[in-house]
Amino acid sequence: MLFTDSFYDYLLYERNYAANTVSRYRADVIELQNFIVRETGRDDISPSDVDANLIREWMVSLMDRGAASSTINRKLSSVRALYRFLLRKKLVLVDPSQKVTGPKKKKPLPVFLREEEINRLLDDVPFGDDFEGCRDHLILEMFYATGMRLSELLGVKDGDIDFQASLIKVTGKRNKQRLIPFAEELKRSMNEYVMRRDEAVLLRSDCFFVRKDGRPLSRGMVALIVKRNLSKVTTLKKRSPHVLRHTFATAMLNHDAELGAIKELLGHESLATTEVYTHTTFEELKKVYNQAHPRA
Repeated sequence: MLFTDSFYDYLLYERNYAANTVSRYRADVIELQNFIVRETGRDDISPSDVDANLIREWMVSLMDRGAASSTINRKLSSVRALYRFLLRKKLVLVDPSQKVTGPKKKKPLPVFLREEEINRLLDDVPFGDDFEGCRDHLILEMFYATGMRLSELLGVKDGDIDFQASLIKVTGKRNKQRLIPFAEELKRSMNEYVMRRDEAVLLRSDCFFVRKDGRPLSRGMVALIVKRNLSKVTTLKKRSPHVLRHTFATAMLNHDAELGAIKELLGHESLATTEVYTHTTFEELKKVYNQAHPRA
């Protein structure tokens, strides 16, 4: 037997794992044990009989059954915990799981709005002519036009916007600052907002985006503004400010912007982070092909 009561007690009382967690460990180890019994025809399996190849074969069988990478890696962690315990108790001399690498987790592709959806959001959805309607529309437009993060948008002060040079200074991760250019359309929207804001809000903080009482907007308020308005044009489950950042990057790439330029605009440290958008556009290309090609 691979799973023993002493291992159970070790997890429960020495490691202070919850009973449900220990039950999962137990189920995972017993699943491996049952697989080995089926593969070898032996029912007297001991931990020393297990080698790396048997564990790999078990993982392949899990993949064949459609188990997710995260599930397989969790099961492998259970086996590793067992062998750490056995090594500590000197019940085995080697840990075969150390020679096994779990499958890489497949990163989900960024979620983004299609071009017709973002155009409908900015051109057709009514926001109202008052200060708050103007502000909410500009928030969405700025996310899409600049690709900035939520924290960066909240941190923008009036002094960070150079209307003459058409540049916004934002402070990104690890307090790294960068300049983001903006076009005439966004400039007109910002000027309109500033005029309405200065008329409606007499006393306010130095933040560019504020509430009606002059206080800065919170993360939750901006997230709610984005979610409420994205719901009017898309059925995506995820409707966050980051979706608009992804939409900006995807639109830039689809309209022939260089990957290096998108990296700088987004404030990514590595080009590898930006490259995920090439996979996104390729997925879109495949969808178009499958829908349009007569022999697809």
